[in-house]
Amino acid sequence: MNALIRKKAFNKQEKDKLLIQYHIEAPSFVMSNHQDIIHSSSVNQTTFKGGYNPSLGPVQLPSSYQSQIASSSKNQKNIYDHSLSRRAPEVNLSSLAFLFSSIVDYSQKSSKGIQELEARLNAYGYSIGTKVLEIITLREGKNAKREIKVVGILQFIHTQVWKSLFGKIADELEKSSDSDDEYMITDNLPLISQFISVPKEFGQLNVAAFTAGIIEGILDSAYFQANVSAHTVEKPGLPLRTVFFIKFDHGVIERETIRFGK
Repeated sequence: MNALIRKKAFNKQEKDKLLIQYHIEAPSFVMSNHQDIIHSSSVNQTTFKGGYNPSLGPVQLPSSYQSQIASSSKNQKNIYDHSLSRRAPEVNLSSLAFLFSSIVDYSQKSSKGIQELEARLNAYGYSIGTKVLEIITLREGKNAKREIKVVGILQFIHTQVWKSLFGKIADELEKSSDSDDEYMITDNLPLISQFISVPKEFGQLNVAAFTAGIIEGILDSAYFQANVSAHTVEKPGLPLRTVFFIKFDHGVIERETIRFGK
């Protein structure tokens, strides 16, 4: 029994000794293997990576390997290489039609009704609108102007935003005769609506809710909080004519009244 206990103790001691010996010798062994890989094969095929190795500590890549990475990265362009100041449209119309139809199809499959579908499209547009104001202001450069009046920000959307997004200005900008906090922007032929065929069972669905979301995102980013909705108001020869109904929060109108009076 005592001999068995001594044998187990000996085995444990030997095991600990081997582990200690491995940890001491492993770094030089691993490093030599990595160096052989770098020198014996092409840089593109090696899996050697810099950074922190628990066994080796900080690992510095060879200068030749770093130069290879730098030269290859220069040849690969990404979205950050494009100029933000470029004003010319870069999106092909067919690509836009395909992308937007896919968005509508995806939203329709995830929605239980027309209201939920329009709400989803509005939310997608809103996330874009919050960025549109920034990029247009950046492109304007020294000519950029911060709008502080309701009419001013609406004219900015009616002209500059519409031209930047759709290649033309909107057709009408009106103020409601019934209320001071209601305005309307009209587009007789919305670009994105031209590529969507709405079935009869979907009733009053207007996919321009996506554009309404963009408008709402811009207004919120400019601190003119409002709710924006899209409504189809047909006229002879204009079956897709859409009115974007904008209702500002009470606080926005009250702020303007205090600053500028009626």
